[in-house]
Amino acid sequence: METVDFISIITIAFLGSFGHCIGMCGGIVIAYSSTKIEQTWGKTQQTFAHLLYSFGRILTYAILGAVFGYLGGVATFSNTANGILWLVAGSAMLLTGLSLLGKVKFLTLIEHSFSSSTWYKENFKALLSSQTLLSFFLLGMLNGLLPCGFVYFFAITAASTASPFYGAVVMIIFGLSTIPALFSLGFFVGLFKQTGLRNIMIKLAAVSVIIYGGYTIYNGYDYLISPDRTILECH
Repeated sequence: METVDFISIITIAFLGSFGHCIGMCGGIVIAYSSTKIEQTWGKTQQTFAHLLYSFGRILTYAILGAVFGYLGGVATFSNTANGILWLVAGSAMLLTGLSLLGKVKFLTLIEHSFSSSTWYKENFKALLSSQTLLSFFLLGMLNGLLPCGFVYFFAITAASTASPFYGAVVMIIFGLSTIPALFSLGFFVGLFKQTGLRNIMIKLAAVSVIIYGGYTIYNGYDYLISPDRTILECH
């Protein structure tokens, strides 16, 4: 993976966090901000609590990235298989971008109601009622398990690296790039809920995802015509 890949990941995740992620996870952020954080807490303590929540999410993402990267490596035994994996990943990215633009219902179909399960509800309620700093971290880890089309998009990217290490790196970069939007949500709730701003950010993210999807498809095609290429040689 080269610098251009990481720049693309950061751009897509950052833009998407102000659109899709605010919509998916904003409710949880607002819930724990109003329930778990006391008004008497100083800014340092509040900041630390928010960061613990974000780091919990990132840890879950890193584990998912390592798992998907490993599975991608196991599934790829030849450059033909590598090329097919990249083509499938690129196609899924294009569908994700089109879904963000409202052209297809790809994200709607793959985002299931895992949060409505008894196990999730019980653990979420227990963590939400606790005010220990550890509970913020664990709540973030729990949030990282929520089915989300954007997370799936980056999990596919992680799988395409065919490496547990690079897969984890992809998901860590994704998680870090979403911190600014979710971290500042509590301070600018009204602004981020404005339809106009969210729509602009979602459209920018969608265009970025489509461009990166096309780039990924190109890499898949390059595998099929370049027998000596390795999985980490992105052009």
